[in-house]
Amino acid sequence: MSFTIAIDGPAAAGKGTISKAVAAHFGFGHLDTGLLYRAVGAKTLDGTDPIEAARALVAEDLENDALRTPEVAQAASKVAVIPDVRAALVDFQRAFARRAGGAVLDGRDIGTVICPEAEAKLFVTASAEVRAERRFLELEAKGLEVSREQVLADVIERDQRDRERAEAPLVAAEDAVEIDTSNLSIEAAVAQAVAAVEARKQGG
Repeated sequence: MSFTIAIDGPAAAGKGTISKAVAAHFGFGHLDTGLLYRAVGAKTLDGTDPIEAARALVAEDLENDALRTPEVAQAASKVAVIPDVRAALVDFQRAFARRAGGAVLDGRDIGTVICPEAEAKLFVTASAEVRAERRFLELEAKGLEVSREQVLADVIERDQRDRERAEAPLVAAEDAVEIDTSNLSIEAAVAQAVAAVEARKQGG
C-alpha cells in the first residue's frame, strides 16, 4: 500500500530535516526533490543544455556532494523556471511518490503540482531572516566565505523567483498543515509534523 507525504516550503525552512525525520519515523522512502533541480543545475554549469540534463537524469546524479554549494543552488533555481525541465522531472517524482511502503517528498510544488492527491501535506516555513541565518551557519561550517548580508539577499531573491515563476510557483496547498519553524527546535518541529501526518493517517 502506498501513502504519500508532500512537504513543501521555501529554502532553509527546515523541510529537509523534517522530511528525513518523518520518513524515518514511519519507515517511508524519502526524496529531496530539490536535489533533482540541483543536479540539473550543476550540469548546466558545465555547459550542458538544461532540458537535456533533466531528461538524462539518473538516481546516481543525486549523490554528488557538490550539489550543496551556493552556485548550484542559484543554478537550480534558474533551471526550475523552465517548463520543459519541470516536465521531464515530474515522472521521476510521481513514480517515487507511489512506491510501495510509503514515500515522503519535499520540495516546492509537491502538494500542489506533483502529488495533489497526497494523503498528507505539510508546508514548512520560517522568516527570511531566520532562514538566512541558518543557511549562513551551514555554509560557514563548510568553510565557505560568505557574508550574512549576501546570504539574506540570496534567500530573498530565491523566494521571489520561486513564488513568482509562472510554472508551479511556491505556494501552500489549500489542505496543507502549515508549520512555522522560526521559533521551534528541530525536535518540536518534527513532533508537529509527525502529529499532523498521524492525524491524516487516521482520517483526520
